[in-house]
Amino acid sequence: MARSELRPVITLRSTAGTGFSYVTRKNRRTNPDRMVLRKFDPVAGRHVEFRETR
Repeated sequence: MARSELRPVITLRSTAGTGFSYVTRKNRRTNPDRMVLRKFDPVAGRHVEFRETR
């Protein structure tokens, strides 16, 4: 079964400037805008915002 373009793989990059990133999937139909999640950055040692990069 082929991977669908409806749920693409996205990269969430830290806004703390550490270069750390998470990789996840999202549903384009329900979330058409770029995702912003507050997650833990182990390099910074605290929770920061992670924004979707393309």
